[in-house]
Amino acid sequence: MKTERTTLTRRRFLQMSGVAAAALTVGNLPQRVRAAATAAEKMHIGIIGSGNVGSALGTVWARAGHTVMFSSRHLEANQALAARVGANARAGTPHDAAAFGEVLLFAVPYGALPELGASLADVIKGKVAIDACNPFPGRDGEIAIRARDKGAGLVSAELLPGARIVRAFNAVGANRMRTAHEQPQRIGMPIASDDAEAVEVASRLIRDIGYEPVLVGGLAMGRYLMPGTPLAGEHTPEEIRQIAANLKKSG
Repeated sequence: MKTERTTLTRRRFLQMSGVAAAALTVGNLPQRVRAAATAAEKMHIGIIGSGNVGSALGTVWARAGHTVMFSSRHLEANQALAARVGANARAGTPHDAAAFGEVLLFAVPYGALPELGASLADVIKGKVAIDACNPFPGRDGEIAIRARDKGAGLVSAELLPGARIVRAFNAVGANRMRTAHEQPQRIGMPIASDDAEAVEVASRLIRDIGYEPVLVGGLAMGRYLMPGTPLAGEHTPEEIRQIAANLKKSG
């Protein structure tokens, strides 16, 4: 009976996500983070990389009531950004932000991930990490070539060991991220992950930005969550499900 109930629960989750089949693993997130994913409770979010994407998402999350910490290699710039955002925003080093956040956003050039994964290993383990990084060989070098060959989601999981990766926010313009909340849930946001609990947490934050999250599959599908693929740009949730289904059939 317990096995049957577990199977039905997982099937229901996959149907809600618009995925016919995905190998999802369920771990043990802190109770406060799990509760916040399904309630109005606010979270602490560490922003690793406060460029166009990181600053846009962090600003909307802060104004939605979450507490964010912006970080990059330039502390003074992050302090100025936090001051502009106002309430619920602060600044720190990448290590500060990774330790502060119950959920992390990585929005850095892909070539920075190996160093960050090594330097933050002690504080990212077990945390939900939203991977908004895209690999561009001309900018990021060999690691980008490997990520494009194997798939950005799978390689990100290798580079951020122990983090619970959800690939999202990869192929929509940062300016649109700042305004999507004005017409919530009308635009879909494709996401990829092998972790059902992490998907639940990330989905709540994606909805706070104004998008409707659509799970397109496990991290192997992360290869399609980048500019230049059929899933790039703005699509309705149903369009995303159809595009993802066609990608699976073709490849």
